[in-house]
Amino acid sequence: MVKPILNLDQVKFLPRPRDFAPTGDLANQFEARVGRVADKIGARTLGYNITAVPPGKAAYPFHSHRINEEMFFLLQGSGEVRIGSETFPIRSGDFIACPPGGPEAAHQIRNTGAEELKFLAVSTQHSPEINEYPDSGKFGVYADFPSGPDGRIEYFSFQGREGMNLDYWDGEGEQ
Repeated sequence: MVKPILNLDQVKFLPRPRDFAPTGDLANQFEARVGRVADKIGARTLGYNITAVPPGKAAYPFHSHRINEEMFFLLQGSGEVRIGSETFPIRSGDFIACPPGGPEAAHQIRNTGAEELKFLAVSTQHSPEINEYPDSGKFGVYADFPSGPDGRIEYFSFQGREGMNLDYWDGEGEQ
C-alpha cells in the first residue's frame, strides 16, 4: 500500500513533458514545473499536483474542460486568473473554482507578481476529456489508459479545429 501522506517539502518539481513544452516565442509566455502528488499518495478518482509558475508567465493556454472540474488553491505568490470574459487578481490563500463548461468556463492563471507562483491543482479524473481553447479556436481530446507492460503511462491526444473532422465513413471499405 502506498503511504497516503506526502509533505510539501517532499514534492519533486519537474518540467512539463516534452510533448507539452512550448517552443519558440511561446516559451516566453508559458512555463511551469509540476510536482505530482496524486499517484504518490494513492489517489484514485481525484488528481492533485502543485504547479510552479515563474514571474511573467502562464502555466497553460486559456482553456476549458467539458468533462472534468478543477479547483486551485494558491500556496505562494500573486497573479491573475482569467475566467470566461473576466480577469480577477489572485494571491496566496485564494481558492479558485473551475467547473466544466464551454468558453464561459475557460480559465488561465498568470503570474503577474515578482516571485514564483505556486498553486495546488485538484481535479476530477474522468477520461476521455475534451478541452477547448477559445483564443486559438482549437480543441483537444485526451484519454488516459492503464500503464503499459513497461510501466509507462499511456495516453491518446488529438489537437484539432472544427472543420478538420473526417466523414464517419471516410476510408472505410477500401481495405
